[in-house]
Amino acid sequence: MWSSARDVAAGDLVIIWQTRELIQPLLITPGKDLNSRFGYYRHADLVGIPYGSKVGSRNGKGFIHVLRPTPELWTMALPHRTQILYLADIAFITSWLDIKRGSSVIEAGTGSGSFSHSIARTIGSVGHLWSYEFHEARANKAREEFSLHGMADIVTLTHRNVCKDGFTVEDTVDAVFLDLPAPWDAIEHAKKALKKTSPTRICCFSPCMEQVLRTVSALNDSGFTDITMFETLLRPHEVHQLSLQPLTQAVEKLKKLEQKREDKRQHQIARSSKRKRDDLQETDADNVGGKRLRTQESGDEDASIRDIPDAVVDPGQSANQPSSIKLSVSKVSPDVRGHTSYLTFARLVPTAPSKSVAIQE
Repeated sequence: MWSSARDVAAGDLVIIWQTRELIQPLLITPGKDLNSRFGYYRHADLVGIPYGSKVGSRNGKGFIHVLRPTPELWTMALPHRTQILYLADIAFITSWLDIKRGSSVIEAGTGSGSFSHSIARTIGSVGHLWSYEFHEARANKAREEFSLHGMADIVTLTHRNVCKDGFTVEDTVDAVFLDLPAPWDAIEHAKKALKKTSPTRICCFSPCMEQVLRTVSALNDSGFTDITMFETLLRPHEVHQLSLQPLTQAVEKLKKLEQKREDKRQHQIARSSKRKRDDLQETDADNVGGKRLRTQESGDEDASIRDIPDAVVDPGQSANQPSSIKLSVSKVSPDVRGHTSYLTFARLVPTAPSKSVAIQE
């Protein structure tokens, strides 16, 4: 799959990374140009540079990164002909279907080829993927991409309505993946394609619960066991770095804050007591002057309270204190991708052959 060379060559398919939201595939063709809001680039300038290079534009408007394609990057950059499977679902399906190097797999519903590329890498050159697509134009386009990406020996793509005509293989594959509008119509055909000599697995990808209910009924009727349904949701985490003070500095700061609050409380108690004594001693004629005097005295006391320094570490002493500690923490992003589809899994266990016991008289 794709080029394994260190440097980009003419005719290679590369992934152009511009931003997290703007990723596109590019076939290197000398003589052509790439124009984007991040500048102007010539394909010929990209030939010979190592994969992963950061390339500045010719007109100074920005830069791009030239990356080697992987199934993960292809899923993010591919041209969408249909709704596609994303990495969270692909990884979960691959694990539960027990797909590994050398596995034989059926995929019904090729679509844009996102799942096909990941499975082709997983099974390797010793495995095989039979992919089926009902729409002829999509099937032809996917076949061109598989050939361009070096997957022709691993993937066999067929234009076929598997719900009516079934699959082209029988008693051959280890796992079946159905991404169809009516997967229940293909359950019996899938059972014929699965191996009968070892336990095998099936997965149905359905966006609606009504589809899941009909699929579960069909799986039960066909003799599948361990039927389970999952929904995968991707929860991104945002990572931040915090600076934490050493424990000794934190304790000292708390002591100073507590002392400041205690000093303020004592000043308030003293001021309240003084006001009560003054009210008892002063006459009604001296009330105005007394209020003015008390106001002035209160202002002096408030000023003394404000003069109490905040809890800070003396620069001369902080030089001998240990430096702050860097701690990485994560927080769940508020933007969580919503529902994609339900994944219905089941197993098909081979039945033991019946033995006829001859009764000898």
